[in-house]
Amino acid sequence: MKSAVFSLRQIILCLVGAVALLSSADGLVLPQQVKQTPEVIEAYRVCASFVQLLSENLDFDRAYEATFTRNPARRRAIAIADGEFGDLDFAKIDDVLLIKAYKMRMQIFYLILVLAGPSDTEAALFFPPDIKEILQRKSPTDTREFPAYVSQLERDAARFRAHLDRLTAKYPVVAERVRSFRAEGLSAKVQPPNSHKIEPQFGYLHSDVLNKDEPYYEIDSFIVARDQDKMRIVGIRFFSRLF
Repeated sequence: MKSAVFSLRQIILCLVGAVALLSSADGLVLPQQVKQTPEVIEAYRVCASFVQLLSENLDFDRAYEATFTRNPARRRAIAIADGEFGDLDFAKIDDVLLIKAYKMRMQIFYLILVLAGPSDTEAALFFPPDIKEILQRKSPTDTREFPAYVSQLERDAARFRAHLDRLTAKYPVVAERVRSFRAEGLSAKVQPPNSHKIEPQFGYLHSDVLNKDEPYYEIDSFIVARDQDKMRIVGIRFFSRLF
């Protein structure tokens, strides 16, 4: 009986020793979870919130108002930097119009994403001539035409959503696209990595949005920076645009 107990003790000691060896041997160090700063955790959290809110009903305005900067000057700068409105004299366009135009363009963009990459047979169904017209609409070259352009964008966004709703109700393949798009967003894990520490960046490309010495984080396609007492989104970057 004593020898049996002694053997069990030996096994336990061997296991403990093996764990210690794995923890200390070169190249065999057990991975340690990196502790991110509260600012980084908050930055990831606001990005996750945007994805969650947008995925619920594809409403860009709702997600924008909950997660983007509250600073009017920054909102205006974001609209100019990311709205792709051409070389207009923006000094002649007020904040409300610029920000609304940006929201409408982004709303249309996210609705288009649901139907992106159709097959040859789906293309004509998804993008009939009147919907293609929305995709091909250009910004005006005269600032005096900008108010009418914004009103047109608003109508375009409403028309595209109605088009998507009709397709969803009639075609199971579109209903599945919408379901999958929303499900992927709702289940997305926008979390800081465990393998390395996230450090802030400086010198953001759009100096009107952030000063050169102002820190920011690039998380997936989001640009996040401190906005008074909270981390807020100050830009969304895409490698390609559909309009």
